[in-house]
Amino acid sequence: MKKILIIFIASLSACGSSKNYLERNDEDKALLDAVRKINKSADENASAAIPVLYAKIQNSHIGRIMSFQNGKDLARWDKVIAEYNSLQRAYDAIINSVAAFRLISPQNYNTQLLEAKQSAAMEYYNAGLDKLNIEGRANAKRAYSYFKKAENYIPGYKDSKSKMMEAYESAVVEVIINPVQDNSFFFNSSWGNYGYNYSNEYFQQTLVRELEYDNNSKRYPARFYTDWQARRENIQPDWVVDLRLRNIDIPQPMNYTYSRNSSANVQVGTDTAGRPRYQTVYATLNITKMSFTARAEIDVNIKDIQTGKNISYNSFRDDYRWQEERATYNGDSRALSASDWQMINTANYNTPRKEDVLNELYRKLYPQVKNNISYAVDW
Repeated sequence: MKKILIIFIASLSACGSSKNYLERNDEDKALLDAVRKINKSADENASAAIPVLYAKIQNSHIGRIMSFQNGKDLARWDKVIAEYNSLQRAYDAIINSVAAFRLISPQNYNTQLLEAKQSAAMEYYNAGLDKLNIEGRANAKRAYSYFKKAENYIPGYKDSKSKMMEAYESAVVEVIINPVQDNSFFFNSSWGNYGYNYSNEYFQQTLVRELEYDNNSKRYPARFYTDWQARRENIQPDWVVDLRLRNIDIPQPMNYTYSRNSSANVQVGTDTAGRPRYQTVYATLNITKMSFTARAEIDVNIKDIQTGKNISYNSFRDDYRWQEERATYNGDSRALSASDWQMINTANYNTPRKEDVLNELYRKLYPQVKNNISYAVDW
């Protein structure tokens, strides 16, 4: 009786374990897990689940393929091919497993997969030709993506690569980046033309140089020029980028004085047994802190010259904080820490120059401006 009970329990355990494979939501993964299991060692539960799982996988993927093929949109091919890829992964897993292949003879869907890719490449290519014949950057962008799809599915499909480049060139915009405008600060202060030239060097010229460098790998369909480069090369721009610095505030440092107590236990000798004796010593630090927070904003307006419409308009703001502290002290110098002495020994404040502050503000604003322009021209 005891032996029968043990066999019954073992049988229930086997059924329950096999049921675990069959009850998973992801049948494809459950099949792969079961195949991996029997590849390592004999497992009745995984072996029992594999034929059932494979039948379910075939039914579900084939059913979806038939449903997708009845559609009209181009994206149906991406879905059909994804389904055939899943079926082929199941086939590869079983055919490459001696143990699994003993249980079932899987179907090779490689022919159907290649046929689906051929059909997808043909339809995407033809759709690309249709879009390429229609004016407009958006249509060129769509044509480029269609030709790229065709090339991805069937490498070397017809002249899809050259058509991609044709679509890319059709989408290229000639972009002028104008000099920085800032009448509110540079032209009404002691900075004069130095500040004006400095901001243009940091923004206009650096932007053109770096955006062109980034685009050497055809990252986005755009070419960039300064205003004087465009005039020199007789470029008829499509877009213009206007930059306006505003609300630049570099205040005078403010003084703030406060006191802080410091203490330390220092050895003052030893007792009769030779043990060290300690004493708490005290000092008061009189600290003067100088600080300021500089701020700046920049507006970036990207406009289509032909239509006069704004492509993008954004404003970016950042700040730069500076502070230093000097100190004197009263009391026992032994109570002072290394950082305390650093404040005490600082003879003068290293107040940054205005051009250094501007450099820090520009350094923070620049990547935001560059990313904004890159995003606008990208597709």
